[in-house]
Amino acid sequence: MRDGDLEGLLSLDKPVGHTSHDMVSFVRSRLGVRRVGHSGTLDPFASGLLLLCLGRSTRLIEYLHVFPKRYEACARLGVSTSTDDPEGDVVSESDSWNALTAGEIASTLDVFVGVVDQRPPRFSAKKVRGTTAYARSRRGEEISLPSAPVTIHSIEITGIDLPYVRFDVQCGTGTYVRALARDLGEALGVGAHLTELRRVEIGPFRVEAAFTPAALPQPDQITGALIPPLEVVSHLPRLEVTHEEAARIESGQAFELPTAPPSNDQGEHAVVFQGQLLAVAVRDGSRFKLRKVFSRE
Repeated sequence: MRDGDLEGLLSLDKPVGHTSHDMVSFVRSRLGVRRVGHSGTLDPFASGLLLLCLGRSTRLIEYLHVFPKRYEACARLGVSTSTDDPEGDVVSESDSWNALTAGEIASTLDVFVGVVDQRPPRFSAKKVRGTTAYARSRRGEEISLPSAPVTIHSIEITGIDLPYVRFDVQCGTGTYVRALARDLGEALGVGAHLTELRRVEIGPFRVEAAFTPAALPQPDQITGALIPPLEVVSHLPRLEVTHEEAARIESGQAFELPTAPPSNDQGEHAVVFQGQLLAVAVRDGSRFKLRKVFSRE
């Protein structure tokens, strides 16, 4: 199948033990498509929802970053690791978790809800002078990553069987759930690391509707299983255009639609022709400046 034949969003359920890049390579090979990009990395020990954009739809990856994500997680109190997850070396241990109550754990987790400053893990993809933090850490370099504001919308404890704490967390892009587990342990004074992580939602997309790699349809059957590009920008206000307007838009120039319905929605719009995404354009009154154009074929 030619690369240009496929475009849209593919929803995968990544298994534990594989990197996000592994999944990209698998889909490229399985479907014979060159352009594949994912919306957010899942660590090898994590599983769950991985959204892959195919073909021209890779240009829409940035619009997936605005969606909140929901995870199911498990933290192990009393043991801290170098990576804040089960893949690192143990750096400290404590039995003080024995004295903790469910109420203390719940009230401590509540502190992290909202906009909080979070220090990324030393073993992360954050860049330090042009090189990822995990690459520098693996070389034995001592690095200090500055904290950055992240948004945690909600945390719900789903089970406590000390020293393990299970919880659901809904958060914005850039949040490290393993850093949340680390910070919970530090706040409780016992240390902690994340033992399990599963991403179950990204905005309107759910892991229940995702394909496992083993169940991925063959190339000649995949088209109907792809999520249309228009759904990737479902959060943007829509602007329907006529055949003549669509032809002008494909020329790639800014355009004006004096007849466009009045709207308080300025900024980016999804430009739609015959039910398909034609472009993303920035609206200023009746004038629209094109950001991305997807020509009809």
